[in-house]
Amino acid sequence: MMKLVLKVAVSATLLTIVFLILPWDQVREALGRLPPLLWAGVLAGFLAGHALGVIKWRGFVNAGRASLRRVDAVICYSAGLFANLCLPSIVGGDVLRLGLAGRFTRRPEAALFGGIMDRVTDMMALTALATVGGVLARSHLPGWGARVVGTAIILGLVVAGLGAPLAIRRPLARWPARFRRPVGRALVALRQLRRNPAVALRGLTLSLIIQGSFVLLNALLGRGVGIDVSLAAWFLVWPLAKITSLLPISLGGLAVREASLAGLLLPFGVPAARSVVCSLLWQSVLIIGGLTGGLVWLVLGRIRQARVAAAIASHPAATLAK
Repeated sequence: MMKLVLKVAVSATLLTIVFLILPWDQVREALGRLPPLLWAGVLAGFLAGHALGVIKWRGFVNAGRASLRRVDAVICYSAGLFANLCLPSIVGGDVLRLGLAGRFTRRPEAALFGGIMDRVTDMMALTALATVGGVLARSHLPGWGARVVGTAIILGLVVAGLGAPLAIRRPLARWPARFRRPVGRALVALRQLRRNPAVALRGLTLSLIIQGSFVLLNALLGRGVGIDVSLAAWFLVWPLAKITSLLPISLGGLAVREASLAGLLLPFGVPAARSVVCSLLWQSVLIIGGLTGGLVWLVLGRIRQARVAAAIASHPAATLAK
């Protein structure tokens, strides 16, 4: 409970600071620029991206011989998307998705590994996109900015090249106690990906497509509110802002994402007000998308229950697993 209170406090404090220092005339001007149809198009693209997310997540779950059906995968994924709005972080949505998938398939371990692999490939995709964006965006930065980005990329590659093998081989018992569970799950996911290269390649490709499309959608929102930067800059700053928002220090990344995006776009000459407005508009897309997921969960869940009840009535020996 105390952790939740602290996360709410961090988000509330950051939002208060952001809103106190923003010039409100620039906020109103940025909001007035956005065509409503553009926002609706971004929402449609967001939902389409998560439709691909259902395919990716179901593929990982079924790699564990779970035989999760398409409609059940949609129900589980939609429930998780909705739960992200109600629970403290995306982990809460993952827990609900795991519980439903385990109940539908009777293989909770496959659902657990599928969820972990889903998150691991997303992080790999975001890191790859940020790296490529950083290389391409260097020419659009002032001299000091280009040097900082170049140095960060080199250090990141060196750390990944040297540190990753050592981290994988390090015994779990030698990790600090608070990190053992997430590290252990990540290692299990990496081993599963190595044993299933075709599944891993397909999942990573879908992650790159999904996260790349979200970058493009944010670039469209940004253009709509007056942010005029290169596409390469978006491929650098948006994945970094999203990765920062995943840190367990706020309520679902609220305010951390806005502050991060504003800070990352400042070297490109973007006023903070426009960056924050763009991020909050994306937050509105997340909210409406989550509510849409809840509606899909409700409707498909009731249809499934009705069909199961009808099957049981027709064949008394039938079970819920069928």
